[in-house]
Amino acid sequence: MELGRIYHTSKVKGVAFTRLAKWYDKVEKSKFKSFNTIAKSIQEHYLTILNYFDNRSTNASAESFNAKIKAFRASFRGVRNVSFFLFRLANIYA
Repeated sequence: MELGRIYHTSKVKGVAFTRLAKWYDKVEKSKFKSFNTIAKSIQEHYLTILNYFDNRSTNASAESFNAKIKAFRASFRGVRNVSFFLFRLANIYA
């Protein structure tokens, strides 16, 4: 909950950095093993995570579109005609 609150209430990158660091310290001191993975990911990628606070945008729409393409491709179990595949893809998702 506290991590989500950082994203919803912090408007400035520096403030978010400080709050994220405090959250990380709190998680590290609590010794909850379930948070170790997320805390390690945040520690390794904090610079790119903090870029969100520059203009408050994510690449979620691109990731969602990639997932749709993968699901569409998997439903055909192999594509022989690439141009037809791209045509179908454009008609469905464009």
